[in-house]
Amino acid sequence: MIRAEHLQKTYNVKVGKGFIREKQQVKAVKDISMQIEKGKIVGLLGINGAGKTTTIKMLTTLLSPTSGSYFMDDIDAIKHPIEIKKRINMIAGGERMIYWRLTAYENLWYYGQIYNVPNIVLKKRIEELLKLVGLEEKQNVPVETFSKGMKQRLQIARGLINDPEYLFLDEPTIGLDAVVSKELRKHIKYLAQEKNKGILLTSHYMSEIEELCDYIYIMSDGTLIKQGTTKELAANTFNRKNYVLKLYEHNNDIMVCLADRLKVFDSTINVTEDSEGFHISSQENISLELSKACAAEALFIKEMYEKEPRLEDTILQLAKEA
Repeated sequence: MIRAEHLQKTYNVKVGKGFIREKQQVKAVKDISMQIEKGKIVGLLGINGAGKTTTIKMLTTLLSPTSGSYFMDDIDAIKHPIEIKKRINMIAGGERMIYWRLTAYENLWYYGQIYNVPNIVLKKRIEELLKLVGLEEKQNVPVETFSKGMKQRLQIARGLINDPEYLFLDEPTIGLDAVVSKELRKHIKYLAQEKNKGILLTSHYMSEIEELCDYIYIMSDGTLIKQGTTKELAANTFNRKNYVLKLYEHNNDIMVCLADRLKVFDSTINVTEDSEGFHISSQENISLELSKACAAEALFIKEMYEKEPRLEDTILQLAKEA
């Protein structure tokens, strides 16, 4: 397990013009505590400038924290960064971290040498990884001829060349079409669920985070402002329940009638209508009362369900509150 507690990173910068410049301290990350378990996918969200990149650089030992502690499977990552580097790898979106003039096989062989993977082990692992990402038939083709999707699949193979225990995925599907993105998400799930990798994922695609992540941390201005599962984040952010009601037939006054009946149970009831149906917002669980109100008005219910807020709705609400 990765266990980071109270990580902080402070930079000394010079401000001013000309020869008169003063030193100031800028806190990029103020106080971060988080965990990443093996076999789990953890999301790290935040707008640009929230401190995600600095946090990832500390977790991957590219930066030393100003203060705080960081342990990986009981190894002190701050005191023993070389040991941590052996256990991790990073996969970034875009076309970085691979050499275009080399073939797919040569790229993997090169990175395998960097990680000191024994040649006998490395040869077999390259064959397995190329097969895993569907590039075995293109292994001797220069990467510069690859499509974006093929390059990103090679990125995954490169990130697994040292058989890491923990993976850091930074926007892994950015710029990819829907088909390739779906395939990569499938690979990410496989790595966590079948290969028991601990994964930290950053992405601006909320649907991707919702689909993949077991737990989510949300950053703002260098600190963690919320954490939990998607459902927990929505429940803690929105103190109201939202229902969707679809009727077979109704008159124009029914929205007012429903609101009047339901306000007996919750004075804050709000009823609106759009192409999806009626939307009822309440502080209470009023599913039973809503059914009774429809029966009292002789309305036939076509469909009724509680609508859970999307992660994107949660992020937008948190941004408003910040």
